[in-house]
Amino acid sequence: MKKLKDLDLSSELDKKMYKKKLKVLQYEMLNAQQFLFNKKIGLILVFEGMDAAGKGGAIKRLTERIDPRGYVVHPISAPQPHELRYNYMHRFWRKLPQHGQIAIFDRSWYGRVLVERLEGFAKEEEWKRAYEEINDFERLLTDGDYIILKFWIHIDKEEQLKRFNDRATNPYKAWKLTDEDWRNRDKFDDYVLAADDTFKHTDTENAPWALIPGNNKLHARIAVLQETINHIEKEATKRGLHISNVFEKKGAKALAELEEIVQESKD
Repeated sequence: MKKLKDLDLSSELDKKMYKKKLKVLQYEMLNAQQFLFNKKIGLILVFEGMDAAGKGGAIKRLTERIDPRGYVVHPISAPQPHELRYNYMHRFWRKLPQHGQIAIFDRSWYGRVLVERLEGFAKEEEWKRAYEEINDFERLLTDGDYIILKFWIHIDKEEQLKRFNDRATNPYKAWKLTDEDWRNRDKFDDYVLAADDTFKHTDTENAPWALIPGNNKLHARIAVLQETINHIEKEATKRGLHISNVFEKKGAKALAELEEIVQESKD
């Protein structure tokens, strides 16, 4: 069973190697996006983790080189008053991607078993029941034309405090730090326990959790890209499909057409 205490938070990656790997993996991610589009398979990526763990930075590098027309990032916060009129999953159904598109959730339906559980916004019977409801929701999607992968990016208390202080003194990042972040920090250990419970009940074959050590941001960003590409390839294989190099084929076709035009002009 996956647990946060088993993560090696000392994992590092130097900047030179980071840049090399980033270039290669971003190209592979672009190619994978084209594969998903052509096969009309939707990709759903969920990002959870401690405050200041680096979710935004990982999402930025994941999407930096892909076609902006083919993905959307949903930043999830507390439900609006009109959303409380419905089942808590209703607002997420409305944000699902079309087949062939990518949807990235920065926070997600797992709020029911994390923040809502710890802050008392959900009754005990509600958040305990939610594990099965979430599994059913994800199974319904992956039984169809969707791929789901869920990330938890983790940092320790010391690294979190360092990042909070960096944000507080940086005018370009101060907006990221809120009173709620400080309140959540007081419940750091409770969030670890709730996260481990979440992995225990919702780490499934069809919609697995990938636990990412986040103390080193460079390592975390590369790990997220690699896990995403690996999971897409795994799911493609299960469907009897193979991810070929789309751009290599397009380049060869364009070159052949160019040669044909040149030959015709000579004739």
